[in-house]
Amino acid sequence: MLTVLAALPVAAILILMVGAKWSASLAGATAAFGALILALTAFEFGVDDPFGPVEGVLGVLARAAWVAFTVMLIIGPALGIHHLQQRTGATAALEAGLARITPDPRVAALLIVWFFCLLIEGAAGFGTPVALAAPFLVAAGFKPVTAVVAAMVGHASAVPFAAVGTPTLAQLAIVDYGPRELSWSVAPYMAVVGLVLAFVVARLVGTLLPTAGPPWKWMAVAYAAFFVPNLLIARFVGPELPSLVGAIGGAVVFILAVRWGVNRRMRDDATGSGPPLDDAEVAAEERMRESAEEAIEHSEEWRAADARAGAAVPSPSVRREPHMSVLAATAPYLVLVALVLLTRLVAPVREATQAWEVRWELFGHFSESIQPLYHPGLLLLLSFAAGAVWQRAALRDIGLAFEKATYQVIPVFVALVAMVTVAFTMSESGMTTQLAVAAAGAGAAWPLLSPFVGALGTFMTGSATASNILFTEFQDQTALSAELDPVPLMGAQGAGAAIGNLICPHNVVAAAATVGLSGREGQVLTKALPIAGVCLVIIGAMAWLIV
Repeated sequence: MLTVLAALPVAAILILMVGAKWSASLAGATAAFGALILALTAFEFGVDDPFGPVEGVLGVLARAAWVAFTVMLIIGPALGIHHLQQRTGATAALEAGLARITPDPRVAALLIVWFFCLLIEGAAGFGTPVALAAPFLVAAGFKPVTAVVAAMVGHASAVPFAAVGTPTLAQLAIVDYGPRELSWSVAPYMAVVGLVLAFVVARLVGTLLPTAGPPWKWMAVAYAAFFVPNLLIARFVGPELPSLVGAIGGAVVFILAVRWGVNRRMRDDATGSGPPLDDAEVAAEERMRESAEEAIEHSEEWRAADARAGAAVPSPSVRREPHMSVLAATAPYLVLVALVLLTRLVAPVREATQAWEVRWELFGHFSESIQPLYHPGLLLLLSFAAGAVWQRAALRDIGLAFEKATYQVIPVFVALVAMVTVAFTMSESGMTTQLAVAAAGAGAAWPLLSPFVGALGTFMTGSATASNILFTEFQDQTALSAELDPVPLMGAQGAGAAIGNLICPHNVVAAAATVGLSGREGQVLTKALPIAGVCLVIIGAMAWLIV
């Protein structure tokens, strides 16, 4: 009976957001209220704990508000970068730069959806890649829901080794296995479900040119370019660099392959020896011409808006038109990557930025902390400032970008607090553990359910690292009790936690906010649920076969 009650908040969120199409704020608030009532009654929250029921509720709400605030520290600067990029013409310049790599916008989109998201996840984590990529994809012509789902799916393959290996390193601190043993335990799972993720990415990218369809050939190249180095590093080096090196090395290989293909086509066209353009290539060229025209029209709209507002309208040659260099246009992203690598890989810098920690504690039990100099929010803010200076952005543009981003994130705070309240209420009262223990009763069939527990942890906490901290020892002990090899189940836990990122409610809320989908988060969750379900079933089947 307790297991059924423990599952009610999760079921409520899914039913209200996916079935009833409620906003995340309303669905989350309803589920949070119900979870608190269940915690105080059925699970006796605050009775046998070192705090009372009232203190328990206040502690959960305080932690939820703090976590929501730290998430907003990422969303706000990421949105600021996006709006500033649009106002300075950097977005149009980036589109033009991608067009010089390939005339096919679907292939150019793969660089963003796949390699850029994988790189930022491998370097920074914390939902940063989706917050940066989704708005850019919308500006490039994707529908908002498609852009969010594509970015969420595109970054998922890097999650087990995100933020320089943090989720797997968290497991390493809990159980007595070697770093290469643990990194190799999760990497094959991700390579297999990566086929599903790549398939979905190709389908979503294909919506940019419906008449041309998905870019299957180039998606296959992108998949191999990332996963070959990813698997090799996980097997022979350890958990810190598989995602980071896989993304950087893979992007280089992919760009070289694309340029070789484009140059070969140009030589064939010049000599008349090549086959005629197929429908996909014709559609791609038409789309690139349309994008260039849209960029110019968009620039004119900004100038007209400034003129109506009474602002001085700069010359098109100074800004707005896509004449900015690609280097300047990519400035915020280049600075971000440099800062992330500097603070993560250079030991003295890492130690210095982690030295200052802001921590609070309430009622002797509830606590949270943040390392301001190490947090991605500060790095994004510095990248925003560096981009503005590099691109010589007008003060008006900087102010308007900051203002618009602020207005967008404020309403998101309520939804985030509600969703995180559900998560913390369930974990603090024992509901999450109750669900995991019930699943462990499957005995020899436990490997089939093991990744679902990892996903449950991420679903409730919003973090693959937190899921691994919460359930790694549980997975280890459950495997030993059932006389199963625990190492493959460590990998299933990590892979399941990674896939859980696709359906975690407050991740969905944060991602939807970056493209103006606040209140319509259920549309994103509806698309993501089947993808996550298929991946988790595959991971479970693999774990069952391995052990």
